[in-house]
Amino acid sequence: MRRLRARPVSAILGLVVVAAGLAGCTHPPAPDVLERIRERGELRVATINGPTSYYVGAHGPEGLEFVLSRAFARELGVGLIYPVADERALRAELVSGRADLAAAQLTFGDAWRAAGRAVAPYGDSPHVVVYRKGGQRPVRLRSLERLRIAVEADSTQLRALRALRTAHPHLDWQETAGLAVEGPLAQLNAGKADVAVVDGHEFAFLSPVYPNLGIAMVLPLKRPVQWIVGRRAEGLQASAEAFFARLRASGELAQLLHGELTGDAQSVRLDTTREFSGHIEARLPSLQPLFEQASLETGLDWRLLAALGYQESQWNPRAESPNGAQGVMMLMADTAASLGVSDPWDARENIFAGARYITQMRDKIPARIPEPDRTWLALAAYNVGLGHLEDARVLTQMRGGNPDRWTEVRAQLPLLADEHWYSRLKRGYARGWEPVQFVDRIQQFLNVLVWRRGGGIVGIPTSTPAEQPGA
Repeated sequence: MRRLRARPVSAILGLVVVAAGLAGCTHPPAPDVLERIRERGELRVATINGPTSYYVGAHGPEGLEFVLSRAFARELGVGLIYPVADERALRAELVSGRADLAAAQLTFGDAWRAAGRAVAPYGDSPHVVVYRKGGQRPVRLRSLERLRIAVEADSTQLRALRALRTAHPHLDWQETAGLAVEGPLAQLNAGKADVAVVDGHEFAFLSPVYPNLGIAMVLPLKRPVQWIVGRRAEGLQASAEAFFARLRASGELAQLLHGELTGDAQSVRLDTTREFSGHIEARLPSLQPLFEQASLETGLDWRLLAALGYQESQWNPRAESPNGAQGVMMLMADTAASLGVSDPWDARENIFAGARYITQMRDKIPARIPEPDRTWLALAAYNVGLGHLEDARVLTQMRGGNPDRWTEVRAQLPLLADEHWYSRLKRGYARGWEPVQFVDRIQQFLNVLVWRRGGGIVGIPTSTPAEQPGA
């Protein structure tokens, strides 16, 4: 499959200083590549900036290939660096010896034979048929015949359709340039195709960008997903296959694949108002004095802090996420340490640190931006990272909007998951729909707390739910 094409991201370039210094080395790696990796103390992994491989999140690098490569590098006892390239450049990295392996949700094929050797697949990805919700939904292969099918040129989905045409000669399709603005999903969304055939893992991440599209069916063929090492890297190949075998036997691989490839790793909680009201009675009373004290220290309204804490943990001081966030405000270990937290399970420490952190975020938002926009932008930065928020503000301005208004930035944030847009921005891919949902939910919780407790909001004018930005 031809992979997402993305320009290098400056936040990632800081990780490739060593690789840049070796750019003149064009000799193939020595036969004992694994030993050479251990001697130099680094594993050089080439990947692609995108949702299923590598991207910079609010707390640093994320993505399945990053997580797997980091674990493999630690097992080898060496460091890890990440050159970023498109698939053609990945092959060049292997051929030149600048990279030891390529990891970007790849499938070994003819184009790779001269560049390297395939590690046994560690998973697979389905080919899905996507349709417009409310329209005609094909449920079997025969119903695809004579429909306008959009598919990416030179992709494994295209090869799958060609294989199926033997039994279904009336299948027809139009080839597109990629998954971005002229890609299959965009063509379908614009009404220029009846269905689109795309990679299932990629659609899991792009579906929030296209809420009107859904999966109609899954094709009977799947594409294997694997790492690719240099041609003379037999030892590295064997070591990688043993690594995946151990992950598979322990059940850790299945857990990672589910969490990282379904878009659920950072899913936003969808509690009902009734559940929230119940927690106000059962959980809030013991924590309210702490939110009030943190309010006095930071100047943020205690109900805003409480709404944030509820969104993060449902006011559970023992909450812990799969990626290591802990406590009422779900602080990452590095963030908590930087804020002076000695015990993340201590509700007082955790709440005060979370309040200081959101205050730091708000202080980094330009002072000219009035409330409540400044607070909503700060909350979005708390969720997605200040860098990605700035990218969204730049994109808002590029598209003729006001980058200082939350409602206008809110409309652009989901586009950080669209290759056509994120490839133009400094920090690349982000799950841009998540901060939108995050802020929306906090606003809803805040409205309930204001209604239940009464009074005005410090720094955020009181308004009805209908008047709240983004509600």
